[in-house]
Amino acid sequence: MTGAKLVDPDEGPRSKRGAILAAAIEYFGEAGYEATKWSAVAGRVGIGQTALYHYFESKAHCLLTIMRLELQRSRDQFVEATEGETDPVAALRAAVRAAFAVSEAEILQMRILQNNMVLLAGPRASKREETERRAARELVQSIERDWTRLLTQGMSQGAFPVRDAHTLALALLGLIISVWRWYRPTGSTPLGEVQELIEGCCLRMVTE
Repeated sequence: MTGAKLVDPDEGPRSKRGAILAAAIEYFGEAGYEATKWSAVAGRVGIGQTALYHYFESKAHCLLTIMRLELQRSRDQFVEATEGETDPVAALRAAVRAAFAVSEAEILQMRILQNNMVLLAGPRASKREETERRAARELVQSIERDWTRLLTQGMSQGAFPVRDAHTLALALLGLIISVWRWYRPTGSTPLGEVQELIEGCCLRMVTE
């Protein structure tokens, strides 16, 4: 499987941070967070378990970092796909398609995010974990605002019936992200077919 590219901008060339994140994504995504031993991640990277704490103070800290970086990636993809698009229907289609334009590693990242959203609900005792949690929460809110704004603009232009744009945005997001709980690249349904189905459902939800 292709390694994930969740790398913070200030990561140095000798840093093991990217390799640790890639190994954790593979383990958390395939076996699950709870079933993954922190020592297994260290073994995959080829470092001692103690060395992990130079980068992440706990397995939860690593998980929250993955979640925050995945949320940022998803938001960046939405912005890139919709920026400059003046047709509301085309913008909605572009946003949905962008959500499914992903690699296998990114599918794991989204699965991890959706399976562990409960971690964002309450404060963490650790300062570093809480920093990541707060940043992830802010990104969730930004993504919700982005989708709400897209729908509001479409309603103001008469392309979509006027409704509660925020509630509708949450419904669309719920439909899209639910895919990552069950979709598997090795399954019988290609991702392209899933994307077409969800895109059609989203358009009907918004335009009918």
